[in-house]
Amino acid sequence: MTRTISSRDGHRHSGMHQQPLVLLGVVLLFCGAMLTRLTWLQVLEGAHYKELADENRIRLVPRSPIRGRLLDRHGKVLASSKLTYSLYLEPRLVDEASWPDLRDRLARLLNLSAQDLDARRGRGVDRDGYRITLATDLKPEQVLRFREQALGLKGAQVDVDILRFYPHGSLASHALGYTQPITEEEYKQLAEKGYKIRDRIGRTGVEAAYESWLRGKWGGQMLEVNAMGEVQRNLGDRPSVAGKDLTLTLDLDLQKVAEQALADKPGGAIVAMDPRTGAVLALASKPNFDPNFFSKLVTTQKEYDALFSNPAKPLLSRAMNPYDPGSTWKPVTAMAGMESGKFPPDTKLNTVACITYGGHCFPDHNGAGFGRIGYADALRFSSNTFFYQVGVGVGSRALKKAATQLGFGGKSGIEIGWEESVGLVGDEDWAAAGRGWAQPGTTPWIPEDMASASIGQSVVQITPLQLARAYSVFANGGWLVTPHLADQGLDWTAPSRRTKVDMNPSTLAKIREGLRKVVSDGTGYGLNGPGIPPAGGKTGTAEDSTGGPDHAWFATYAPYPEGEIVIVAFAQNPPGGGSVHALPMAKKVMEVWNRKRAK
Repeated sequence: MTRTISSRDGHRHSGMHQQPLVLLGVVLLFCGAMLTRLTWLQVLEGAHYKELADENRIRLVPRSPIRGRLLDRHGKVLASSKLTYSLYLEPRLVDEASWPDLRDRLARLLNLSAQDLDARRGRGVDRDGYRITLATDLKPEQVLRFREQALGLKGAQVDVDILRFYPHGSLASHALGYTQPITEEEYKQLAEKGYKIRDRIGRTGVEAAYESWLRGKWGGQMLEVNAMGEVQRNLGDRPSVAGKDLTLTLDLDLQKVAEQALADKPGGAIVAMDPRTGAVLALASKPNFDPNFFSKLVTTQKEYDALFSNPAKPLLSRAMNPYDPGSTWKPVTAMAGMESGKFPPDTKLNTVACITYGGHCFPDHNGAGFGRIGYADALRFSSNTFFYQVGVGVGSRALKKAATQLGFGGKSGIEIGWEESVGLVGDEDWAAAGRGWAQPGTTPWIPEDMASASIGQSVVQITPLQLARAYSVFANGGWLVTPHLADQGLDWTAPSRRTKVDMNPSTLAKIREGLRKVVSDGTGYGLNGPGIPPAGGKTGTAEDSTGGPDHAWFATYAPYPEGEIVIVAFAQNPPGGGSVHALPMAKKVMEVWNRKRAK
């Protein structure tokens, strides 16, 4: 009998015959994938994973790099680094039983307080996790005595730290800024950029703006540790990489004389700038602070409170803080009048004792007016009633347009712009929106506002830096420049950094004529004298909107008509006006600049 094999049986027998081949294919595929992965890990990613393994085995006791120096425009040092020696304890080498003897020996040898050493030890290890700081700023003789006895002081170590040093103390402190240890939160963000927990970072000023340029790369002592984190041996030192020096636009001589000029003032600022490029030659503010304070390894809460809670606010840069500008604002009103077409350059107006707006009589400062005069004489005499008529005549929007063209109401573009206020140029739209503190529609623009805005009072607040930038437009022939503290090898006259102001040549010429008259035989006459080139300028006395004594201003440029320097001097709440206080401040800076220029 013939046996029939069903199709089902046939399929089963066929599958069993093919199964070893399928299994072999799967195995080969798996092995191929494993081989490919191993090749990838060992060949292409080998260095990366070796680095990770080393990081698990090797620890770095950090040694800070030398931070790049800050130099003035002539190469004079404004900030550098200094070596300081500190006493450290390696707790892994000193147990509770051996500590008292070591403590007493260190106290006697280095003339330190045993109680202070106990207190420092009690605070635990530093943020690097391996050492405890016992004392800082050791004197050379202390370091020498320690070195002589080091073999018998197991567990104690004297090491060098590199700290920021400002050789001129508080000079240019607001421009230079300071460095400070990073916080725990900052470390979480900065660790991937190579920062260490013991790192210091530029906190304000140029130090912060150019942090990546100045900082360098850390080095230190390499230690091998086991899985428990215990040190096994010293593997040597990894050299740190120094940061790069940075040449600033500041002129040390001009900075010194600017700060000397502020010495007898309650507060204030001086800005000196090259109007052609925006290079800041001096940026002074009073009161100031000593940035070396922040370089100390150990500071007390009392010391911090004395600085940060000081009612004089020494950390506030007056050069970039807004104040009522007074009559230094009148060229802006003049520009608005002429550019609007309502008050062309040849306009003459009758000036009187006072003009009434909104029921209030706004006076001229001489109590009588100056007769029928034009723009140039209105600037020369600083006539309030002339500019009331112009400002009220053109309206708030035209005035704000002119102000915006001159850089007011916005950031200047300086590298430390986060410390800069945009100030205020009030207009009817701003008032309708609530003036920044009220409900929209509840604080309308009134005639008194417009009169005040015309002469730089109440609803106008600007910074000394903004004013220097605006007067640079008059000095350089109509270009709005970008103030800066470091040239960086850039062309600061390029269109991206210097823009042409849309202003008629006749407007510029008339404002220049008026500013020259102010100095030649007007309220700024005191600027004249030996060592002073022909100059234009404007005095200003402004009411303090906070209720204090008047502010004093003087803005000037020289030589006339095409300026090479703009100087803005601001005295906060002195007992007198712009020609009495601010002008002599600017004059001192101008004399030094002109003397250096002649060499």
